[in-house]
Amino acid sequence: MKGVYLTVVLAPLIGSIIAGLFGRQIGRRGASMAAISGVALSFAMSLLTFNHIVLEGALPFNEAVYTWMVSDGIQFEIGFLIDNLTALMMVVVTFVSLMVHIYTIGYMHDDPGYQRFFCYIALFTFSMLMLVMANNFMQLFFGWEAVGLVSYLLIGFWFKKESAIYANLKAFLVNRVGDFGFVLGIAAILLYFNSLDYTDVFNAAPLMKDMQIELFGGHPWSVMTVICILLFIGAMGKSAQVPLHVWLPDSMEGPTPISALIHAATMVTAGIFMVARMSPLYELSETALSVILVIGALTAFFMGLLGIVQNDIKRVVAYSTLSQLGYMTVALGASAYSAAIFHLMTHAFFKALLFLAAGSVIIAMHHDQDIRNMGGLKKYLPITYWTALIGSLALIGFPGFSGFFSKDAIIEAVHHSELPGATLAYAAVLGGVFVTAFYSFRMFFLVFHGKERMDEHTRAHLHESPWVVTLPLILLAIPSLLIGLFTIGPLLFGDYFSGAIVVEHAHDTLARIGEHYTGVTGFIMHGLLGPAFWLAISGVAAAWLVYLKQPELAGRAQQAFAPLYRVLQRNYGFDAFNDRFFAAGSRRLGRALWRGGDELMIDGVMVNGTARGIGWLAGRIRLSQTGYLYHYAFAMIIGLLALITLFVLL
Repeated sequence: MKGVYLTVVLAPLIGSIIAGLFGRQIGRRGASMAAISGVALSFAMSLLTFNHIVLEGALPFNEAVYTWMVSDGIQFEIGFLIDNLTALMMVVVTFVSLMVHIYTIGYMHDDPGYQRFFCYIALFTFSMLMLVMANNFMQLFFGWEAVGLVSYLLIGFWFKKESAIYANLKAFLVNRVGDFGFVLGIAAILLYFNSLDYTDVFNAAPLMKDMQIELFGGHPWSVMTVICILLFIGAMGKSAQVPLHVWLPDSMEGPTPISALIHAATMVTAGIFMVARMSPLYELSETALSVILVIGALTAFFMGLLGIVQNDIKRVVAYSTLSQLGYMTVALGASAYSAAIFHLMTHAFFKALLFLAAGSVIIAMHHDQDIRNMGGLKKYLPITYWTALIGSLALIGFPGFSGFFSKDAIIEAVHHSELPGATLAYAAVLGGVFVTAFYSFRMFFLVFHGKERMDEHTRAHLHESPWVVTLPLILLAIPSLLIGLFTIGPLLFGDYFSGAIVVEHAHDTLARIGEHYTGVTGFIMHGLLGPAFWLAISGVAAAWLVYLKQPELAGRAQQAFAPLYRVLQRNYGFDAFNDRFFAAGSRRLGRALWRGGDELMIDGVMVNGTARGIGWLAGRIRLSQTGYLYHYAFAMIIGLLALITLFVLL
């Protein structure tokens, strides 16, 4: 099976290399076919892996492919850990990526950077697979940084747009903050465990539970708490948790296919997967779990509120991603790692569906993304309409849809948690249900229902998108509707993650919920009686009333809550802080280092200064070269006398 696992990661890489290096020679069709074939082969091998590991029950694979370096007895290896968790992630990543690749044929059809785009998205898939299949922290870090690099290239894909360049630099800088904590966490693991291999670290972790370190004088900290919080800082950057969330909405400057890939199955889910994979470490620190719980709760609720005031169709979906990532993070903090991965999986399908549906609308609207200029698109885009409805219902957690099972499980798990911060988190995730339903159906109603607000030229050319766009929508709508029905039992209340995820008995909230689990029908009936369902229905009803039945209410509400509206429009001040202090401060620091370090020290002193000094010295020495023999004889005599004098004195 090692050959299969190598094929999974190398096939997208080879497709990327062919599309990138030989794109001009093989043309647009050849580049797209190379990238799509690589990802399709990777998806097929991922299915084979899932069948072998999960369905046939084979033992997990944990081996090194090759040793990169040995330093002081520590091995730095490239290797794979293939268990049930990895197999699930492989299938999700490759399936969503394949749908995005097919969709890209239609969406990027006329773009001059067509071949380059396929090169980048195939490379993105390779990077994420290297991350999820890693069996050691060095390879994890490689995949971590690789997805960050490719996201930088893709967000700024239209590099002639100033807003795109600003957005990719913003993503790069904010993720450097998170990655600084992440690399410190890995360094701490290497320092205390003397190994980067997952198995070695996890086996030795219980012995480190009571070890302490003094970060500040007289204030000892648990080593495990420090390591877990540092690793989570990295997850905050990649998975866009408050306050390191500011880059994600701006990532909408990239083409819509990459928005779907970043937000659904690759970069933003890396942090969630990492914390779940590190569950043997996090279970040893309740402090770290509480930090995760509170950060996730704040993100879930407050980022959802921002979706209410957005008018760009892609930014509405982007803020929903921030909120849903908060739900996953809350689940991690409540030790419901299985629920977090379950929601990661369902979210990957319906969020990719919503982004690609938004792209279909954008194509029909001639790339106008303002939902205030839409309306009544249902009759023009029937396939897009019904698939977007499925995605929206899954997002709000409507009973029977995939998002219902995973989101309700998270809410119940937090409700049963006894960790500090659990009460706040429960209130936040419940409030977030209403907010999610409101902004989701605000967008849905404004886009597909009500009066048509587009200009006559746009209306005259409205039609459904081509099959390369609608086919991925249909294929993503199927799991968005059904996947939760078939997987809730084994993933949440079965032993699917046994051995891959570790939960202390005192933290096992899902086990307590599972004691009352009587099947899918019982879970749905319980959900119909719970507060989350009625909050979701209330959110949809409020959106219908405000934006369809009595649209004048929206203007009145905006005036009545003008101060709050301004706060939401300004993203709670995070963007202003970033522009004035973080980004601007980084630019000022860069200019200071350039002038003081590059211009003054390197160019002025080391390079040009050395050259000028040597030139001056050479000019002086040159004067002694007269060409007269008696001058040289005199210099030799003087030198000889100096040497004799020195010899006599010593």
